[in-house]
Formats: sequence, C-alpha cells, structure tokens
Amino acid sequence: MSVLGQELATIGVLVRRDLVRFARERSRVIGALLQPLIFWLVIGSGMSSTFRLPGQSQVGYLEYFFPGVIVMVVLFTAIFTTMSVIEDRHSGFLQAVLVAPGSRVSVVLGKCLGSSTVALVQGGMFLLLAPFAGFHFGQMQWLPLCAGLCFTCLSLCALGFAVAWWLDSTGGYHVVMSLVLLPLWILSGAMFPAPAGSAFALIARVNPMSYAVAAVRRGLYGAVLPAGMLAADHSVWSEVLVLISFALASTLLAVRVCFRKR
Repeated sequence: MSVLGQELATIGVLVRRDLVRFARERSRVIGALLQPLIFWLVIGSGMSSTFRLPGQSQVGYLEYFFPGVIVMVVLFTAIFTTMSVIEDRHSGFLQAVLVAPGSRVSVVLGKCLGSSTVALVQGGMFLLLAPFAGFHFGQMQWLPLCAGLCFTCLSLCALGFAVAWWLDSTGGYHVVMSLVLLPLWILSGAMFPAPAGSAFALIARVNPMSYAVAAVRRGLYGAVLPAGMLAADHSVWSEVLVLISFALASTLLAVRVCFRKR
C-alpha cells in the first residue's frame, strides 16, 4: 500500500470508529440533544417576558436564542467526542494506532473529522426544531449555514483534540474546556445581544465563537436578518473566512501537540 493509501486508511478507520460509537451509544445521543433542548426551553421561556431586542419588538427570546443553542450542541458534542482521546490512551487503543503505518497527522485528521461529523449530525438533528422557533426551511440560506457549522465543528474538535492530547485526566479536560469554551460561547452573542460601543461588543469582534453564532443566525434568517441580531457588524463571507482561519489554526495546533511524545 502506498503512503497516501496508508494515511487515508488511518483517517477512514478513525472516522468510521467515531460514527459507529455514536450510533451505538443512544443514551449519549439523547443526552446531547435533550440537555440543550431543556436549556433552550427553560431559559428561553424565563427570559421571554423581559427580552426586548432594540428596534425589533417581534423577535422573541426563544427565536433569538435558538442559533446560539445550535452552536452549544456542537460545542458539547465536540467536548464529549474528543474526550475519548484520553479514554483511548488509557485503554491502549491510541498506542496501537500510533504504531500503525499512518502518520500522526492522519491520526489528528481522522479523529477531528470523525468528531466533527458526529457534532455536525447532532447539530443538524437539533436544527430540525427550527420551525418551532419561528424559522422556515424554505427561507434559510443553506450555504453559509452549512459552511458555518462545518468549520465550527472542525475548529472545536481540533481544539478539543489538542487539549485531550495534552492532558491525561478527563476531569482536568472538562475543567480546561469549560473555562475556555463556555465563556467564549456566552460572550458570542448567543444568549443576549451586545450593546453598541460596549466592551462586550469589542470582545465579540475578536471572539471566533461570535462568528460561528453569527453565521448560523444569518443562515437561519436567510436574506432578511433583523437589525441588532449580530454581536458585531460583518458580512457573511467574513464570518466564514474567520471560521476557516479558526479551523486551520486549531488543526495545526492539534498536529503540533500530537507530535509530543506520550
């Protein structure tokens, strides 16, 4: 088998393994969807009476919050799927993969692509609830929506891989990911809009998660995006470009960390 064939075979095995694990663990699928659903309904219902989007009296909080919950589904899935790197190390599976003919780059790509696919599937499953939030499938812009979700999944999974490879404890992994990613998600405009000219708006401009939420929000609304929805003023393609850059940087970081001896 050629070198390229060995690399593709390693990637394919790791992707297929994540998909098989995902299909067999039904409780994991239900939990990953049920928790954000409850979060969306409880928080959304509680905030609906007090939420007012500036200049948009017709937009309720359940509608505003829905794109952020989709990104949260992707975020939680990325955390749980890449945590298996630590479990695979303890079980000996990771050592077996590392002595296989494929390189460490193929290990990173295989794990990141497999985890990203799982995250994308679960995000797509939650997206089916969009009509209950007031969105219509026929009015959505599917290209920026799918591009935003795909690159967000890859970015978060590559970042999770890097942290999981660096650490040797699932507890420590959860702490690091929670301290890094959850604040970024909260400050992305997922839960509340950023007041113009505020420090929150400034943070949103440099926060990659705000571009992920914006891309999903823009895709859901299609051509008619209500004013005040975005945490920062940018175009759809600038959002996708930032997410591509984030995915590339996260993947390169994962590859570099993977070359550390374990």
